[in-house]
Amino acid sequence: MSVRSTLRAFPTLLRVGISEAVAYRAEMFVWVLSTTMPFISMALWTAVARYSPVGRYGSGDFVRYFLAAFVVRQMTGAWAAWQINFEVRQGTLAMRLLRPVSPLWCYAAENLGSFPMRLFLVVPVTLFSVYQVGAGSVPQTAWGWVFFFVSLAGGWLITFLANVAIGTMSLYMESSTKLMDVWVALFFVFSGYLYPVDLFPSALRWLLEWLPFRYQIGLPVELMTNAHGFGEALGLLARQWLWVGLMLLVAVGLWKRGLKRFAAFGG
Repeated sequence: MSVRSTLRAFPTLLRVGISEAVAYRAEMFVWVLSTTMPFISMALWTAVARYSPVGRYGSGDFVRYFLAAFVVRQMTGAWAAWQINFEVRQGTLAMRLLRPVSPLWCYAAENLGSFPMRLFLVVPVTLFSVYQVGAGSVPQTAWGWVFFFVSLAGGWLITFLANVAIGTMSLYMESSTKLMDVWVALFFVFSGYLYPVDLFPSALRWLLEWLPFRYQIGLPVELMTNAHGFGEALGLLARQWLWVGLMLLVAVGLWKRGLKRFAAFGG
């Protein structure tokens, strides 16, 4: 199927994804419970900053940051790696390959289909953040909103494409779940999910500027909380989308080469 035909079919795939998310809403709820780590970090860091700021963060700043981290985590989540790994091992990937649409578009639609349900959490948490710690919890300029949504899209694409690349590795080895565990561990430490990236020592922070993890969570959170001026935000967005392009090349390249080996694993 051509790209044009695939794009015409994508809204239908999205509707299917939304229906699946509604049907499996209990699993969605369990997944959301597993992403509440920013609330724990918020309690810890606000206690630390109660008597003196940590870096540029006072207690209110930490509340604003970690509520934003929870919101961004909901809007950039993906689980394609576990899905691909399971379907390769069970051989059910063959059923997807019989369809006229690439399985990668189907995985994307199924992951994006959960977004409407996540909004039921994201909107109240955002409104609470504005009420509790002020209007600085959301972008204060028109370009800030545009940059924030662009960074959200970039963060989701990096997460999804990393999932595809690592899930596809199950076509080359027995299972890729351990690789995903390593990626998730690095994500927790270096993405800004557990603590702001700018609290790292300067030498390590320079390294993080060139790794993909910061652009999954940290950059959208920083843009949501007005941490950067126009020029700096534009430069960071450019790096984020360079990572999107690189991850796209890696994920699609691994997928196309890996499918040639699928017959050895199909059940």
